[in-house]
Amino acid sequence: MVKEKTAVLQEIRLRDIDHVAVFGNVQLSTQAIQSLIQADIPITYHSSGGWFIGQTTGHSHKNVMIRKAQFQLAGSVDGSLAIAQHFVSGKILNSRTLLRRNARNIEPSILTKLKYLSQKVFQTVTLEELIGIEGAAAQLYFSHFPLMLKGHGLTFDWNHRNRRPPKDPVNALLSLGYAILAKQFTVTALAVGLDPYLGFLHQPKYGKPALALDIMEEFRALIVDSTVITTMNTGEISDTHFISRNGAVSLTAPGRMIFINALERRLNTEVTHPVYGYKVSYRRAFEIQARILSKALIGEIPTYKPFQTR
Repeated sequence: MVKEKTAVLQEIRLRDIDHVAVFGNVQLSTQAIQSLIQADIPITYHSSGGWFIGQTTGHSHKNVMIRKAQFQLAGSVDGSLAIAQHFVSGKILNSRTLLRRNARNIEPSILTKLKYLSQKVFQTVTLEELIGIEGAAAQLYFSHFPLMLKGHGLTFDWNHRNRRPPKDPVNALLSLGYAILAKQFTVTALAVGLDPYLGFLHQPKYGKPALALDIMEEFRALIVDSTVITTMNTGEISDTHFISRNGAVSLTAPGRMIFINALERRLNTEVTHPVYGYKVSYRRAFEIQARILSKALIGEIPTYKPFQTR
């Protein structure tokens, strides 16, 4: 039951809840927290601006062999690079797909260059070299991002992605969306028995969900960027949904709710899984990709296959 003061805003059955995301100064009762934990439903906590703070979970992480294999591979430079290459290749190809579908009058040479970079990642011999290719692809992609936007009076710093703090509306939307996506993959990694804080592409750092950031790379364009484009081009998000203070731009509370609802719609969209060939929601695809990674780590399949759309 969701209440504002004494008014009941919504009632939801426990079996219909996948996870609970708490933004800002929202309170959960002890009874609600215990019920969620007993049902193995994670609770994630975020700042009012959407930054992921932490989470509460039950006792669902029982497959220690997956985490053991994860730690062993993370300790191998060559093993980590081999997995990281697939994350980056999937990210570049999905970014290319979004440009191909939505960018007005984009030069074919840009798409050719992105495809070339997606293939070149498998020729890298160091993580630094791989990160360099990822950066080159990201710069190329974001420099053409405005071609996918109709505008509606909103501005975008087309020279680069900026964050912490974002300095324009589109970057504010991207930052919020990526923070929510990182939360989703942190929860997903834990649910399948992985340690979300030990990655292969992103290096370990205290409090940084490195593996969650790894797996979400191939979904950035498909989920967050796509939602940003849709909400802006349809006018669902407008300049009235942003505030600017000291050079930093953030969403208003109504704007944040509109964008989060749009993200939820995107997560519930069904697509054909490129590996298994059946239809799944994007939310379900997150779990499938985490399980594919788990199988690759313990040797049940030869390698990790990223989620790619055509």
